[in-house]
Amino acid sequence: MNDYPVQYPTNDYFGREARFEHGKSLRKDCTRSSHAEVVLGQGPRDPVALIEVSNGDRVEHLLPVRFGRMSESSFAFFRGTANLQAHDLKGTPSSGIVVQCCGDCHLMNFGGFATPERRQVFDINDFDETFPAPFEWDLKRLAVSFALAARWLGFEPTDCLAAAAAVIAAYREHINVYANMGALEVWYAQITAEALLEQFEKDEEFHKRLSKAMEKAALNTSERVFNKLTTEEDGHFRIVDQPPLLFHVHGAEVDLQSELEPFFKSYRETLTADRQTLYDRYRLTDFAHKVVGVGSVGTRCYIALFMADKDDPLFLQIKQARASVLEGLAGPPRWASNGERVIAGQRLLQSASDIFLGWSLDAHGRDFYVRQLRDMKFSPDLTGFTPKLLGYYANMCGQVLARSHSKAGEAPTIAGYLGAGPGFDEAIAQYAIGYADQVEQDFAAFQSAIRLGRLPIDSMPAAIEQAII
Repeated sequence: MNDYPVQYPTNDYFGREARFEHGKSLRKDCTRSSHAEVVLGQGPRDPVALIEVSNGDRVEHLLPVRFGRMSESSFAFFRGTANLQAHDLKGTPSSGIVVQCCGDCHLMNFGGFATPERRQVFDINDFDETFPAPFEWDLKRLAVSFALAARWLGFEPTDCLAAAAAVIAAYREHINVYANMGALEVWYAQITAEALLEQFEKDEEFHKRLSKAMEKAALNTSERVFNKLTTEEDGHFRIVDQPPLLFHVHGAEVDLQSELEPFFKSYRETLTADRQTLYDRYRLTDFAHKVVGVGSVGTRCYIALFMADKDDPLFLQIKQARASVLEGLAGPPRWASNGERVIAGQRLLQSASDIFLGWSLDAHGRDFYVRQLRDMKFSPDLTGFTPKLLGYYANMCGQVLARSHSKAGEAPTIAGYLGAGPGFDEAIAQYAIGYADQVEQDFAAFQSAIRLGRLPIDSMPAAIEQAII
């Protein structure tokens, strides 16, 4: 196996100019145009078998829900099969520039949330698969997601190609900007909601969509949603069941003290001292199961209600952290636990992170990470998008990924490799169209497996009422 070691500046390539020239020199061994050529780096494979492998350690009763969500479209299927593209990227042309990657860098994993100061920013918001890998892997997954989203929206082939190229062009343009900034300047850089609104104020439709999403997200906090998510019973607050997505498991209620106290005690130790002080003001009062996402369905996910007073709530989300889909393909694991891996990658790549980020192990030795359930979060709604609006959104995502990779430390080297022209953009866009075709073939095989009964499908099986802890 060929690992991809993280590339740190050495004495030979210290300073922006030297690193830029080093990046430029890498084109000799891996031309920018070569990225268009190889779709399957490891050759033929069975997509259904790889999906079955990815089901390992998922809650079996939730697999029909997972497959049901994936069956909605080739775009939804793509979102639920990060391991497929990870398998296929191994062996594709690589510049040799390795950064901390998101690992599942598709357009629905970008969105808005609050900084510790409760300012709204736009950033990557999912790091379940984060891992050090060639920087192109994030770009290729992101470009394919735009190509598939454009097809899902019914766009013409030229518009699908343009959407894939637009996100890469935005990345290239902004990586060149970050490459010429100081290290601290890059570290502190944020893409705020206000800056985005300013950037798109000339387009009334997109500006209106963005404003509306941000206004709605501003109300999406623990304090604001408390009355919607809870009820009071005998003087105690309890999370309201909202099946099939939020529920307690009847007959197998969690003992908050004996089962969860050790978990949260360990979690507390991963917080900084000041945040431990804040956390200590709350007491755990209820705990429930939550079904999330597309790719995450079947992993163990919960929400916990904490109270500091009768009108002072905090909701935390506890999510299982499994091995990254890039592990073994981009190299061996480098963290003591996958919960720590997720949090380390998130802190490195995001411009600002949730103050309650931490990790722990459950009684069965499974890894989890913890974050606030809601803190001014919003995600894109692509319904009704035109090619122009999708292009604007591509520009936003390209900016964010450039900032994330720059914070991870390799902007000058990447900028040197990419150059100022559109050659790399065009190559990745061509790859995106080719891989989108492959996704549709895999989706057809997936649908066939469902029809043959190999993969069960349901919106939410009755068996979910059984204990799944």
